Amino acid sequence: MNPSEQQSKSKDMVDNSREDTPIRSYTRSWLLPLLLTLIGVVVGAAVLFDSNGEIDPVPSEVIRAIGPESAPVTITEYADFGCISCQAWHQFGIREQILAQYGDQVRFIWRDFPVTTAQSPLAAEAGLCAHDQGNFWAYHDILFKNAPAFKEQDLKAYASAIGLESQRFNTCLETGAFRDAVEHASTFALEQGFRSVPSFMVNEQRLIGPPSYDQLVVIIDEILASLE
Repeated sequence: MNPSEQQSKSKDMVDNSREDTPIRSYTRSWLLPLLLTLIGVVVGAAVLFDSNGEIDPVPSEVIRAIGPESAPVTITEYADFGCISCQAWHQFGIREQILAQYGDQVRFIWRDFPVTTAQSPLAAEAGLCAHDQGNFWAYHDILFKNAPAFKEQDLKAYASAIGLESQRFNTCLETGAFRDAVEHASTFALEQGFRSVPSFMVNEQRLIGPPSYDQLVVIIDEILASLE
């Protein structure tokens, strides 16, 4: 190789080295955020999931129920105060009809799944703040009556209207005392396979969509008959 060729090759190597530098710099620029994101996902999963890879159940203190734990039939409703179908199901009075028909043989459980409006999660938090004062169901009713008016001042006014201790309720709502519980409840519903509201389970039988009174009667009668 003559001197001019050597000089040309050396120049090319320098030029290539300069071209590589921005690429390495760019790689470092996105690698760190990516690693931090992955770490966040892993930590989040560790919080939400147990050692078996399943999400932890919703804490018992935030489950709202009517009827004895010993009831042979448990109807669990996954619902959203901002959901029109949930509101309609409530207004039909089906829960009250079933309880009147079967008494202590049936237990109803409410689980939050606030996915339909931007204000739904805050309404769910407010429901838990009312539950914290032992008056969830009255608050449940007034929320459905006034949906979808769920601004913070509305939620506080509803609490006052049903006789809750205003300062305690307002502090609960303003500080987000149950924000994590609501997020956890939503994740739990998704992990159970639900994608819409309202969704129901009767014991272990999954129902998608709001059941009629007659549908529930058929299911409940079958369960009770199987226990005889």
